[in-house]
Order: sequence, then structure tokens, then C-alpha cells
Amino acid sequence: MKGHPISQRRACVLIGVDPKTVRREHPPDNPEIRVEMNKIAKKRHRFGYRRIGIMLERVGMVMNEKKLYRIYREEGLSVRRRRGRKRARGSRTPMPVPLRPNQRWSLDFLSDTFGACRKFRILAVNDDCCRENLCLVADTSISGARVARELDALVRIYGKPACIASDMGPSSPARPS
Repeated sequence: MKGHPISQRRACVLIGVDPKTVRREHPPDNPEIRVEMNKIAKKRHRFGYRRIGIMLERVGMVMNEKKLYRIYREEGLSVRRRRGRKRARGSRTPMPVPLRPNQRWSLDFLSDTFGACRKFRILAVNDDCCRENLCLVADTSISGARVARELDALVRIYGKPACIASDMGPSSPARPS
């Protein structure tokens, strides 16, 4: 087709051939560049393709950025991205240790199953100073109103605490299941 005044695309249409099948094969990429790229990547694990490209230029191997990136990916040299450092939100102050009874109560929910099908929950209220268990309420469902009723009953028996601590973790009743 090189000696004829017709385009490759037009000639392919006339003979009914897909142009992709007659296009030239790409010559294999320079193996010396791949070898040098692997050497640099072994020395410098965290270097990306741009930085490796700069190092190759210093050696005298200049290359198109797209080709460099393609070879970098084919060689499996891609560096995983680092995640950001987790930072604490706000300042955490340690919870003061209770020194007398009724200073702080802890409220927690536990759950378990009867056999393989029926779930039940337990509301546990503890006095943190003397580690006394004030109340255990077990039921298949414990509503917020039920928790308030049980706390009111405990206040009538033991008196009002200075504070109530509760972790609203994954087993809390506020979370829909």
C-alpha cells in the first residue's frame, strides 16, 4: 500500500478488512530502559514513575512521559498510596475515678441468643466506685422508655448519681438492627 496514492483506511474499507489488523506492530520497548528502571526501583522503593523518569534522564535515557508510565505499570513497580495519619479529634481527658458510691454509674447493654434463633438483651447498671451491680434487666427488646423506668426505680432505691456513663457502641439499643 505504500506505493499507491490511497489511504490505508480507504484501502481497508475497499477490501473489507479491519484497519487494526494491518497496522504495523510496535517494536519491543527498550529492554535496557526496563532494566535500569528496575534497578532504580529496587534501590528507591517509594519512588514513583516521575521520579524514576528524572533518574533515568540523569543516566541519559530520555523518554516520553506516557511511555514511561506504561512501562512502569507493566513492570509492576507501582507504589501503593500511603494513608493519612489518624489524628485524635479534640483533647481527651481521662475520666476521673469515683471516690464514693453514687458518684458515677455505668450503663451497658449485653446481647445473646437462645439457641440459634431468639435474641435477648440485658441492661446492666453498675456503681463504678464499689463495683456493685445495681440492676440487670433481661428482655427480647429494651426500649428507651423501659431504660428510663428502670433508672427511675434505681434512683428511688439508691439515690441520684452524680453522673451516668454509657458507651453507645455497636451493641447499644439506639442502633437499628
